[in-house]
Amino acid sequence: MTSSRRPLPAWADIVLLPVVNVALAFLIVGIIVRIIGVDPFHALELLVAGAIGSPESIGYTLYYATNFIFTGLAVAVAFHGGLFNIGGEGQAYLGGLGCGLAILALDRYLPIWLMIPVGIIAAALFGAAWAAVPAWLQAWRGSHIVITTIMFNFVAAALMVYLMVNVLIAPGSMTPQSRGFEPSAFLPQMGGNALNLSLLLALACCVAVWVFLWHTPWGYALRTMGHNPEAAVYAGTNLRHMTMLAMCISGGLAGFVGVNELMGVHHRIVLDFPAGYGFAGIAVALMGRNHPFGIALAALLFGALQQGGAELAFDIPQITRETVVLIQGLVILFSGALVQLPRPWLQALFSFRRA
Repeated sequence: MTSSRRPLPAWADIVLLPVVNVALAFLIVGIIVRIIGVDPFHALELLVAGAIGSPESIGYTLYYATNFIFTGLAVAVAFHGGLFNIGGEGQAYLGGLGCGLAILALDRYLPIWLMIPVGIIAAALFGAAWAAVPAWLQAWRGSHIVITTIMFNFVAAALMVYLMVNVLIAPGSMTPQSRGFEPSAFLPQMGGNALNLSLLLALACCVAVWVFLWHTPWGYALRTMGHNPEAAVYAGTNLRHMTMLAMCISGGLAGFVGVNELMGVHHRIVLDFPAGYGFAGIAVALMGRNHPFGIALAALLFGALQQGGAELAFDIPQITRETVVLIQGLVILFSGALVQLPRPWLQALFSFRRA
C-alpha cells in the first residue's frame, strides 16, 4: 500500500503530469464536440492545422504565446514569493498606457533605436508601479494581495476608459483610440503578420527570470519567503521589501503585454488590448510549474489553442467562439483546480513498473 504512494520521478512530475492533464481535457472536449454533432478527430485536425499548418498560422500562434509568456512569468515570480498576483490584467493595461504615453510624447523626436527601449522601459515601470500599490497595502497594511489585485483590475479598466474617451482620443475619431504612432515606435515584424520582436523580449525575460530566481541571492530570498516566511526572517530577509520586489517585477513583466500589442500590432493605444491574457497567465504558470521554461511551453499550447480555435470556429459553424472558450477553460480547469487528479494513477503505474 505504501509503495503506491511513492512520489513521482522529477521528470514525470514536470513533464508527464501536465501532458496527462491536457490529454484529459481534450478527452472531455472530444465528448462535447461529438455531442454537438462534429467528428472530434476532424475538429482536432482543423485545430492543429489552424495553429501550425502554415507560416502565417505559426506566426499568430507565437504572437499569442508571447503575451502568455509575459503574464505567466508575472504570476510565477509572485507565486515563488508566496504571493498570488491576480492583477496581471490591470498591470498589462497600465503597462500599455505607460508605453503609449511615452510614445505619444516622444515618437516625433526620437529615432527608432531610442524610441523602442523607451517604450519598453515605460511599459515595465507603469506595470510595476500599478503592482506596487497592492504590494504596499499587503506589506504595510495587511491587505490581502488577492483581493487588492482583483480590484485593481477594475480600477485599471475604468481608468483606461476615462482616459481614452476624454483625454487620449484622437481628434475626430469615432472610436476610443489614440492617434497612430510614428514609424519610429513600430517594433520590427517577424514574418509579415502580427508576430514581432516582442517574442525575443519574452524569451529574454524567461532567461532573466530563471537567472534571478535560481542564481541570485534575491531570488533565493524570494523563494525562501514563499516556502517558509519564518525561516526567511530568521535568515535576515525583510519580508516587506521582498514583497515589494516580487510584485514590482511581476507587474513589470505583465506590462510588457502592452509592448507586444501596442508597439507590435495596433500602433496606437486602444481599449481592451489585454484581452484576458492576465487571467490566462495564471493557468500558464500553473501548467508550467512556475518555471520559466515550462511557462514558455505552456504558453505555446495556449497560443496554439487561441489561434487554432479561431480557425476551428471559422471552418465549422457548429463550433462557436464560445465553444473555443470552453476548450480553453477545460484546459485551464485540468491544469489548475484538477492538476493533481492523475497523480494517484501515475504513482500506481510507476509503482507497478518498479515491481
